[in-house]
Amino acid sequence: MYKVLPQRFGRFGLTLHPDKTRMIDFRRGSRQRGSSDFLGFTHFWAKSTKGFQVVKRKTTKKRIARAMKVMNQWLRRVRHRPISEQHRVLCMKLRGHFNYYGSTGNRSALAGLLCRTMHMWFKWLRRRSHKARRSWEWYRALLLRFPLPKPTPVHSVLIM
Repeated sequence: MYKVLPQRFGRFGLTLHPDKTRMIDFRRGSRQRGSSDFLGFTHFWAKSTKGFQVVKRKTTKKRIARAMKVMNQWLRRVRHRPISEQHRVLCMKLRGHFNYYGSTGNRSALAGLLCRTMHMWFKWLRRRSHKARRSWEWYRALLLRFPLPKPTPVHSVLIM
């Protein structure tokens, strides 16, 4: 495999990074039962609801942290724009994240991202003016008018 893979990548003008390319034993009975990060997901062995050993996926901590940092910077930059415009773009950003990372078993990571995004949006909306300090009741009413998308699994990894 190590001989053929670089040749196949070479056909498309791609190369393998020697430090990042490695072989890991990720079989069901292997001694090295850790986790592996690939394409923004942490893959790990866990028990299914029926008691079988299955590979589960969740968003890596680095990707969640990066998404939160980018979201915070963006919300800070646009806090003085109209709320309807902020809502429209914020929904697009969240839907894009949910569509990529929305696999079965990853709902808790996506729900955490949504919860932290809601708190950040409230924080930056409150800092629009020192005169009008907004309350949580005002923000709850705003979320009823401008609801944020809920994280739903888009990709089912359980169905083959």
